[in-house]
Amino acid sequence: MTTLLGANLEQRIGNTPLLCFEQLARGLVDVQVLAKAEWSNPGGSVKDRAAANIVAEALRKGKLRTGKRLLDSTSGNTGIAYAMLGAAHGIPVTLCMPSNVSIERKRMVRAYGAEIVYTDPGEGSDGAIRKARELASAEPEKYYYADQYSNDANWRAHYADGTADEIWNQTEGRVTHFVAMLGTSGTFVGTSRRLKELNPEIRCISLQPDSPFHGIEGTKHMETSIIPRIYDATLADAELGIATEAAYEMTRRLAREEGLLVGVSGAAALVGALQVARDAPLGAVIVTIFPDSGDKYLSEHFWEETA
Repeated sequence: MTTLLGANLEQRIGNTPLLCFEQLARGLVDVQVLAKAEWSNPGGSVKDRAAANIVAEALRKGKLRTGKRLLDSTSGNTGIAYAMLGAAHGIPVTLCMPSNVSIERKRMVRAYGAEIVYTDPGEGSDGAIRKARELASAEPEKYYYADQYSNDANWRAHYADGTADEIWNQTEGRVTHFVAMLGTSGTFVGTSRRLKELNPEIRCISLQPDSPFHGIEGTKHMETSIIPRIYDATLADAELGIATEAAYEMTRRLAREEGLLVGVSGAAALVGALQVARDAPLGAVIVTIFPDSGDKYLSEHFWEETA
């Protein structure tokens, strides 16, 4: 008998597969590196988890009453998730995003029917945040400002019964390290908080671009950015900076050596995970997050460069 997928998008979010690496981890001895393939979510990214929880909480609390528009800033993936959920639930969506996000992300948001307000690319995600705040302040009755950077529903999507429990169950409790890039920080905060409850010995390592001027979309250089309210730096046992060129090179290597088309932030996460693996004890199981696939970045110039 054929099993039919339900139309309810929320039922299809989560339970993403855990990937291992045949080529890139070949030199490791008795240390395993794994990554959650978050492009398996219906909107194509890890942000489906946070967006779905944010929308569900807003609906439950009556903040998204009929006619009110969902408003937020985004670098792309959360916006795609909002737009998808808005289309499914009849909720109008307005998104503020830097004008230099990949053309694929812009087209996906438009395909779901959401409104886009573009902001100065030189101001990055912070410029989009400021614009969303401006719109929300000017017309509070028109918008429900979801504010993913301050909304606890963001990190809670990765907490109990979320990303962390999936990692725990998929590794049969053997996970020893969790490594993730910082953007809103929701994935790192929620997952780390829960994993440390399950086993306080698990080391959680946060990653961010090594410079305020970088090309790793969706991530933040925390020292020079508006710090998300939900960010909890105390959860990190260590912090590592990732160079943009290293992330670009790893994106190409994943495609050409592993047959995996991975987004730039995911490739950056693997750079960090492999760095952690080199110093990890025997028997370590290191898990990271691939937030999305590389199909949203195929227009980027680095694909033309020689690996």
